[in-house]
Amino acid sequence: MLFTLLAFAVALGVLITFHELGHYWAARACGVIVHRFSIGFGKVLLRRTDRHGTEWAISAIPLGGYVKMQDDPAPGATPAQAARAFNSQPVRNRILIVAAGPVFNLILAVLLYAGLNLAGVQEPAALLAQPAAGTPAARAGFQAGDRIVAIDDKAVVSWNDARWALMDRVSEGGQVAVDVTAALGGTQRRTLALDGSRLDPAQGDPLAATGLRLLEPKPVVRGVVAGSAGERAGLRNGDVIVGAGGQATPDAGRVVQIVQQYPDKALPLQVRRDGADLTLSVVPQAEHDANGRVIGRIGVQLGADIPMVTVRYGLGESLWQGATRTAETAWFSLRMMGRMVTGAVSWRNISGPVTIADYAGQTARIGLAAYISYLALISISLGVLNLLPIPMLDGGHLLYYLIEILRGSPPPSRWLDIGQRAGLGLLAGLMGLALFNDFARLFT
Repeated sequence: MLFTLLAFAVALGVLITFHELGHYWAARACGVIVHRFSIGFGKVLLRRTDRHGTEWAISAIPLGGYVKMQDDPAPGATPAQAARAFNSQPVRNRILIVAAGPVFNLILAVLLYAGLNLAGVQEPAALLAQPAAGTPAARAGFQAGDRIVAIDDKAVVSWNDARWALMDRVSEGGQVAVDVTAALGGTQRRTLALDGSRLDPAQGDPLAATGLRLLEPKPVVRGVVAGSAGERAGLRNGDVIVGAGGQATPDAGRVVQIVQQYPDKALPLQVRRDGADLTLSVVPQAEHDANGRVIGRIGVQLGADIPMVTVRYGLGESLWQGATRTAETAWFSLRMMGRMVTGAVSWRNISGPVTIADYAGQTARIGLAAYISYLALISISLGVLNLLPIPMLDGGHLLYYLIEILRGSPPPSRWLDIGQRAGLGLLAGLMGLALFNDFARLFT
């Protein structure tokens, strides 16, 4: 729990601070007086004032940051000083200052994705498992061992690329052209016909429902407990289990299930050792699980070697790929929001701070690359959310400035008051829904 909270706090601090840096940079470029830039909130712990009179501070609560600008001219200010207040700026400058925060979040995502592409990351190869009968993938002719190489003529490098390219199409429906390198050799094009589905986290993975799943690797013996049933049967480190109880090519999870069904009974195992296939007979030891059921155990640690590919690009291509991924993710987020409004996508997809914090902890435990990808995704979400034309968000202020341009003068204060109340109510409702979804996921 502490690790998860720390990972969440670091993520929130980095993303919001970068957001505020956008506001600060644009304000300074427009000549607006900035009194303070604080990393964190609450009591100031450390401070330093630069030559421009801006106080740089580190505050006690490390959950983001803020920029304190001169909003209105100070009493007795000279015309030159009054012109440096935010509200005295021409509308184009105010638009730049307000928009810079969300834009900086999008730029940060581009840089994070580009950094990953430049350094190189290991991702699962796009090798497919045998699709279940009756699924769209089965009807299209996909076979176990097929490797996806392109989707709608766009090259696919890894399983992550394939998932990203297909997820949007799954909810839309229609036909998708998928080029694969077949298990028996040769490149073939298969047409995946999708009916479209209402994306709902409670209904499981929508991509798996199409029949497209990552190929489960064969289980490998990673350790044998001394004196265990597995050792007595002759299992050794490095043995690849290719059959169990009459079932061919089971994955690691299925092997565990089969073993549990054979307490004190002989279980035939087919293993591959040094290129040769052997059949061993193991008698799992009968034990009681946490629910009191009698199950079999053989005292063997199983692992699995997932085929991986290294995704790496040069500097220019890394930046281009980062910008493309950021733009596609932002557009995908906007489309999902629109589909929620129309009912095509479930409102259960909205996540709150509990789920976001949980993902922060999970990705941080997986490794630095996964955590950086998480930061990029949340940075895009923060940027897109803040650009929505909702009062109290940056996008709401941009909406007011657009009205000011069309009217030739700022909106009446009564409009602003109504907008603030409506925006506060909408944000409160969304936060309540997000928290409800969070706790629903915890208890289901």
